[in-house]
Amino acid sequence: MLGQFGYVGILLIVAILFPLGAIVTSWLLGKIRIRPAAPDPVKEDVYECGVPTEGPTWVQFNFRYYYLALLFVIFDIETVFLFPWAVAFRKLAVFGLVEMIVFIAILVVGLVYAWKQDALEWR
Repeated sequence: MLGQFGYVGILLIVAILFPLGAIVTSWLLGKIRIRPAAPDPVKEDVYECGVPTEGPTWVQFNFRYYYLALLFVIFDIETVFLFPWAVAFRKLAVFGLVEMIVFIAILVVGLVYAWKQDALEWR
C-alpha cells in the first residue's frame, strides 16, 4: 500500500516543483536583467481588438452572461456523468439506476429553481 502512495508522492513533488521552478526562473531572469523589471508603456497600453477604446473603459457589465454560462456548465457536466453511467449500466444494476435517478432529480430541482427565478429569461 505504501508503494502505491509513493507514486502519488512523486506526482505531488512534481506538482509543487514545476510552478515553483517557473517562479524562481522568472525571478532569476529579472535579477540578471534579461527580463525587464517593468514593461514598456506600449505593453501596458489598453488593447481591445487593436482599436483604442472610446469613452470610459469601466462600464457596468450584465451579470446574466455569467449566470447563464454557469447554468450551462452545470447542466453540461451532467452529460459527462451520464455517459459513463450509460456504458456501465448493466454492471451497476438497480443500485446504479437509483443513484442516477437521485442525481437527475437534484438537477431537475436546480432547473426548476432557475426557471422560477427567471434565470433562463433574457430581457
